[in-house]
Amino acid sequence: MQKLEQLYEGKAKKVFKTDNDNRYWIQYKDDATAFNAQKKGTIAGKGVVNNKMSAYWFLLLAERGIENHFVELKSDNEMLVKAVEIVQTEVIIRNIAAGSICRRLGIEEGKELPFPILEFCLKSDELGDPVINEDHILAMELATKEEIAKMKDYAHKINDILKEELLKNDIILVDFKIEFGRYQGEVILADEISPDTCRFWDANTMEKLDKDRFRRDLGGVEEAYQEALKRITGEKK
Repeated sequence: MQKLEQLYEGKAKKVFKTDNDNRYWIQYKDDATAFNAQKKGTIAGKGVVNNKMSAYWFLLLAERGIENHFVELKSDNEMLVKAVEIVQTEVIIRNIAAGSICRRLGIEEGKELPFPILEFCLKSDELGDPVINEDHILAMELATKEEIAKMKDYAHKINDILKEELLKNDIILVDFKIEFGRYQGEVILADEISPDTCRFWDANTMEKLDKDRFRRDLGGVEEAYQEALKRITGEKK
């Protein structure tokens, strides 16, 4: 498989064409952004951590029946994926209140929610990724009723799997954001699962092991990413 010209560069990844129309080549970057790219920086080794951790989760989830875009690792910070068309809707699952839900609804950070809350956001940096509902998704023709149902079902199943696996390594899954893509007529899990897209808290100390350390200038960002990778996958970058 050969990597060809770059198709797209996002905040965290570059996407390249390959000599196979059904495959994309993804390169994870060390660039870090927060607050819709209002804050920018670099986290050394982030691309390697996010690439390896995403591959770990994608393989595990595939074993549990969650179809996703991962094909194979190509290097420490690159992977080969199915060439999906990204659904312009982000799906968030919240187990504990943190981040934007606290600002929007006045819920105290750290409050355990009575059940996992699922939210949809429009995938739009220009609009600040606003929260939307199923009617918005249907009216804007972002996804069909059947696709929405599958995304919700997958999101809750992924939550159950990640929570259980993370607790084995003394990590609490606070919340996470996932994206989906269309591939050969079906909606499948895409994007990444990493400290960039999840909130991981140490189960004993409640120390943050994710991008909130960058967002809030807490320090120890690189160390937190490395610790999360080591605990979850058993390897260092």
